Amino acid sequence: MSGEFEGKVALVTGAASGIGRAAAHAFAREGAKVTVADINAEGGEETVSHIKESGGEAIFVKTDVSKSDQVKALIDKTVETFGRLDYAFNNAGLGVGIGIPTADFTEEDWDLTHSINLKGVWLCMKYELIQMLKQGTKAAIVNTASISGLAAHPADPAYVSSKFGCVGLTKTAGLEYAKTNVRINCVCPGPVKTGLMDRVEKAIPGSAAKAKDEVPMDRVGQPEEVAEAVIWLCSDKASFVTAVAMPVDGGEAAL
Repeated sequence: MSGEFEGKVALVTGAASGIGRAAAHAFAREGAKVTVADINAEGGEETVSHIKESGGEAIFVKTDVSKSDQVKALIDKTVETFGRLDYAFNNAGLGVGIGIPTADFTEEDWDLTHSINLKGVWLCMKYELIQMLKQGTKAAIVNTASISGLAAHPADPAYVSSKFGCVGLTKTAGLEYAKTNVRINCVCPGPVKTGLMDRVEKAIPGSAAKAKDEVPMDRVGQPEEVAEAVIWLCSDKASFVTAVAMPVDGGEAAL
């Protein structure tokens, strides 16, 4: 990126592992200072440690993205430490009750899924936008949706509906702020080798192999491949891109 991210500040939620961790590393590699946020303190501190070992600068802030006061404190801590906020990757998410059809799904799992996957994305954008608009400089927000937010599949009502909601929220906000300096997009990963995939495989044996078989490229993705799409969307190379839901899925969304 030719030093474009030098002196800039990036925030990544859900950065204790998987796609979030890969994105935090990618932002640091490009020269950004990084705030690592997650509910998992051990994993988050480990991500920070790895970034520092590679010569980068990062802090960890334990955050439950479904709690307004914690999200506001996260943004405040980022600005207090680094002085600004230029990029945000709202990646924190979860999948519970996978494999359970709509009529059998519990209210508890429904509420938990939407509190993180949808409300959490909205809360993060709310406070990120307040700071970014106050700065008045170019900024970018990327949310993590899913190909499950582009096409439904059975026995996963909360996750699918939350990701469809994330796509809609991203497009709405992208249009609302299109005339400002803030661009807002989302990535829609297909099957990616993360802890979530491992948990789904445990709940539904054979699901990982089935997911791979459904990808035209005949493989699952790696967290780093999604991270590179995030970096591009935040960069000036994507300066005319906003309100977009970008599949990163080996071609699966085109089927």
